[in-house]
Amino acid sequence: MISNYNHIQNLKEKLDDHILSLRNENGYWDGKLSSSALSTAVAVFALWKYDNKKYDIQINKGLFWLVQNVNLDGGWGDTIRSKSNLSTTLLTWACFSIAKDRPEFAECIHNAENWLTDRLKKLDPESISTAILNHYQSDQTFSVPILSMCALSGRLGENGWKLVPQLPFQMAVFPDQLFKFLNLSVVSYAIPALIAIGLVKAQHSKPNKLTKKLNQSVKPKVLQILSEKQPGNGGFLEAAPLTGFVLMSLIGAGERDIEVCQKAASFLIHSIREDGSWPIDTHLATWVTSLSINALDNNMLAEIADREKIVSYYLDYQLKNIHPFTKAKPGGWAWTHLQGGVPDADDTSGALIALHKLNEYQNIPIEAIKNGVNWLIDLQNSDGGLPTFCKGWGKLPFDCSCPDIAAHAIKALSLWRDKLDVDTRSKIDKCIQKAWGYLQNSQSDNGSWLPLWFGNEDDLQHENPVYGTSIVLYSISDLNPDVLIGLREVKNKAMTFLQSVQNEDGGWGGNNNLISTIEETSLAIRALACMHNQEEISNGLKWLQAHLPNDLNDIKATPIGLYFASLWYFEDMYPLVFASSAMNEVEKSIANCELIITSEAY
Repeated sequence: MISNYNHIQNLKEKLDDHILSLRNENGYWDGKLSSSALSTAVAVFALWKYDNKKYDIQINKGLFWLVQNVNLDGGWGDTIRSKSNLSTTLLTWACFSIAKDRPEFAECIHNAENWLTDRLKKLDPESISTAILNHYQSDQTFSVPILSMCALSGRLGENGWKLVPQLPFQMAVFPDQLFKFLNLSVVSYAIPALIAIGLVKAQHSKPNKLTKKLNQSVKPKVLQILSEKQPGNGGFLEAAPLTGFVLMSLIGAGERDIEVCQKAASFLIHSIREDGSWPIDTHLATWVTSLSINALDNNMLAEIADREKIVSYYLDYQLKNIHPFTKAKPGGWAWTHLQGGVPDADDTSGALIALHKLNEYQNIPIEAIKNGVNWLIDLQNSDGGLPTFCKGWGKLPFDCSCPDIAAHAIKALSLWRDKLDVDTRSKIDKCIQKAWGYLQNSQSDNGSWLPLWFGNEDDLQHENPVYGTSIVLYSISDLNPDVLIGLREVKNKAMTFLQSVQNEDGGWGGNNNLISTIEETSLAIRALACMHNQEEISNGLKWLQAHLPNDLNDIKATPIGLYFASLWYFEDMYPLVFASSAMNEVEKSIANCELIITSEAY
């Protein structure tokens, strides 16, 4: 039974008022990503390599930020709320090589070396290389950049480049459409790193005459490709780490004077924060705007006087041309409207769902919707699932189909289906049937699904089945069980899983017996509210009410996984919009008499 309906309404209204207060002057939400030790270390070192005199102020601000935000154990995590990890501590230690003789940093460097020695047993080049390569296995998207920065900083010794794998930068000359057949060791978005780091490794190697001749012949072409993939503001994917790795590697390869370096340095300078830190990405404006719109109460949304600004934001930043980075066709949305954004399935689904909600108040051009719908359908993999960016890429986890992304797409497509023409409806139906088969096949025996982008630091495997299962269950909750065979059974298994991992305190963490968080608790409540579960929702709401601060400005977002939980960040908007979205579903279920209200107080 759900207790104290008035309290739910009041809390929902308070959340929505606060969310609305965070809109910028252009009508959408910027959000705020956490500052990152990894981003800061990479950006500082790259700027030092590029021009340590010109950027002395920014370099020093970054170094002091790293000192001020080191963990008590001497290591660094990816955010100020993250546990120390090997990759970030190693990169930060490599960064401090530029200041190893400065007494004000001596203690910090010493403590970092103790932390690394404790984990590696021996802080020598071979141990460092082995640990990093073992950690990331066949996916070299992160391992090779980390080792390259260690080599460039001298942390791998005189012969350090022997310990850095050679990335096949020559393959970048092939048409993008062929990349999925080349079995590359890096993911789809990392072609700039493939080129730059491949070049610096080749520069420090002694290839045979044939290989040397090949490298020399393709170098101008791959540098041209790199330039074409770089956005006007210089930031690859709006990401300081990727941009920094590219910059330092090009300098190490003897290409300091090319325009790519100048633009990359400019991006890093313009993205430093006042406190001397860098975030993992500039912002997730389109993503958090979609989350906010989809979380707001309909009455609250109806009262927004300048809703047309939000609609214009979506229409203006829907991809209109073939994207230079991934060669994606027009129709999709990226996580940000900035130049470095790349259209992806999750943000396109989120935008379509938000526009469907906004369509209740003003007509959305159906052509824009049709383009977005077709973009999603065209991205579908042969297994029925949807990847993030590129259809049909290799076997690396990042580029494979993902359950929560596939389910999100199903929800977006089903919402718009009946407003589209017969041919498009037919394509939607086929896409949903294939995606449904994928979801059935990817559901674990315990009823859960694992997400790609959102891990949990407290889980031993850094997995977050509560997030994945909550997203999928919520996304498929309104589908027709007469059309999709096995829907009731799949939903019941997912519901049973969420019930089984609810903590005794009433909240949810990322998995069984993990500390409860606002984010996971809110998402589980939202999913279960669609299934009309009484007791679990009531206990979850009690936990949520007790842990949402009176002043919502004081809310603390929890670090969450990025890139199958190998990189951590937090976004200040997440706990707000997830909690509001949970209240939204609870209110709707109560209004439909699917949940029982009692007068029992919290």
